[in-house]
Amino acid sequence: MRSLNPGQVLLIAALLVMLGLAAFGIHWAWNATNGVDDAAMDENGWIALGLGSLFSLVIGCGLMALMFYSSRRGYDDSADPFRKKEPK
Repeated sequence: MRSLNPGQVLLIAALLVMLGLAAFGIHWAWNATNGVDDAAMDENGWIALGLGSLFSLVIGCGLMALMFYSSRRGYDDSADPFRKKEPK
């Protein structure tokens, strides 16, 4: 295993600090209700949540499929002039 250089150690430390701050912020926001009751969601809200989640998932999967299709068919080759050509 190779050793880490000081820049990599600094990067890892900065990322861990940001992760800790994000975890603290989530914990603070979760517990900062200050007496606010939980909001109830009716049937229309659950339907909207389900449909929004489903459509987001479909769009995300569709775009990923198009990306892989485009990459496999070679449509992306002209967009990257610095890519090395593989010998056939």
